[in-house]
Amino acid sequence: MRDYRPERPEPEDFDDFWSRTLDEAKAFDVAAGFRRHDLPLTGVDVHDATFAGWGGHPVNAWFITPAGAGERLPCVVEYVGYNTGRGFPHHHLVWPAAGYAVLVVDARGQGGRSFDSPGGTADPGGGTFAEAPGMMTRGILDPEHYYYRRVFTDAVRAVDAAAAHPAVDPERIVVSGGSQGGAIAQAVAGLRGDVRAALIDVPFLSHFRRAVEITGADPYREIVRFLSAQRGMEERVFRTLSYFDGLNFAARGRVPALYSVALMDDVCPPSTVFAAYNHWAGPKEIVVYPWNNHEGGSGAQVERQLHYLRELFAAG
Repeated sequence: MRDYRPERPEPEDFDDFWSRTLDEAKAFDVAAGFRRHDLPLTGVDVHDATFAGWGGHPVNAWFITPAGAGERLPCVVEYVGYNTGRGFPHHHLVWPAAGYAVLVVDARGQGGRSFDSPGGTADPGGGTFAEAPGMMTRGILDPEHYYYRRVFTDAVRAVDAAAAHPAVDPERIVVSGGSQGGAIAQAVAGLRGDVRAALIDVPFLSHFRRAVEITGADPYREIVRFLSAQRGMEERVFRTLSYFDGLNFAARGRVPALYSVALMDDVCPPSTVFAAYNHWAGPKEIVVYPWNNHEGGSGAQVERQLHYLRELFAAG
């Protein structure tokens, strides 16, 4: 798998599609707002943040800094896993404990089924065609309307929202996430080269064709169920997915990236993770967890990331 570098299903207008998408988003002021959230946590300052994402739609996030920070800080923009939201502020104290700011971004339309990680951001731009349950087939017959066009655009705008806060050093913003969050971080780092680094754990939404053919697990299985009911739609579905495939974003990634992969992972098969990693065009490292499933390295990987960023920022 370390040599697995499959051909990428890249449409000819991939760059034009994303350039136009992000230009459309820029028509709306990012309008980042930060409202103090009162919690008896003495070591951190917590703000309930909002900003304008795709279509100007409001996106919610937590913005947390070390208490009383008096200088511009590195900031980790963190994206969440599938079917979860930003959760509660006390879930996100590792980065402030290390001296960083963190912006934890909702995934629009998600978090309604997770009792411990609720979300609060709507998806006003949903498609109109019939969908299988979940997000994977929302608007899947047209890249203009596909769900992840909105999510990835929200995520790009989140970096602008973080940079707008006076406590953040805009030259030291890192994107981070696991599974769906890893896919989002990978996409953002491929779409904009001004982030400092990307922390990409067991990324979802990469090498779609292989993933749906070899795993029986959700969320990829949502696409299989859709195709089993909507016979004859295969070509349109995979054309749409080619605009959102992590392989194509990875090929545009130039910033330092720390990946992780779990070899027992039946949700995001390890070959699909290595396919993205092997296409990453910038400096990169990957941590392999041979006996783990989709939980990957969990806390062990967080420790690895803390050391990685300390060395990265020390190097300038």
